Amino acid sequence: MKTLTLLRPRVAIAALAGAVMLGTGLGAPTGPFTPSSASAQTRSADLNRAVTALRSIGTMKANFEQIDRAGNVARGTMTLKRPGKIRFDYGKDADLLVVSNGKSLYMVDYEVRQVERWPIKNSPLGALLDPERDVAKYGTLVPTGSPDVISIDVRDPERPEFGRINLIFVRNGNAPGGLQLTHWVALDAQNHRTTVRLKGHRYGVAVPDSTFSFDDPRRSSRRPR
Repeated sequence: MKTLTLLRPRVAIAALAGAVMLGTGLGAPTGPFTPSSASAQTRSADLNRAVTALRSIGTMKANFEQIDRAGNVARGTMTLKRPGKIRFDYGKDADLLVVSNGKSLYMVDYEVRQVERWPIKNSPLGALLDPERDVAKYGTLVPTGSPDVISIDVRDPERPEFGRINLIFVRNGNAPGGLQLTHWVALDAQNHRTTVRLKGHRYGVAVPDSTFSFDDPRRSSRRPR
């Protein structure tokens, strides 16, 4: 069975990572949020904490559940390694692989022997892989109603075609920086939403760089195991 499509041409690079507003009862923002003077300092501190938490992750593995706008679900393992490397593996029988080597993100479709590529820097996905560059510049806090949940909406208003991504953190003293990324949502320019939820986080695991390479199906019909 074909794995549900994770990316759509160009703009859906953000949909790899998720959508614009995340689970636990949170809805998409309806307009800009202007914090009061009393809360501005606290919210700025929360944004800095979230950026610090992302920067503190050297390597991480987690199980993921991906849900598209039609409610289709795919599961697998996400592997992250700084700087800029990520892999979404849907299992040995899947025909789709999404992987970044630190410079470009690839969607590899073994069923049709096709490889699509996008520069990481051209997408809010960079917020996950390079928080120093993207979150600090394009991220804004979104109210969640809970002091233990931090929601950051990341988008480039000058490049709406790249979509937007919302990162959700929960305070956790055992996670790097005291915050654990629990899920994220991506919304592309066509309002296609994809949600990715993480569980079973493992930090500081050994991850060889070969994890982020792949066999090119344009040269071989065999799906690597």
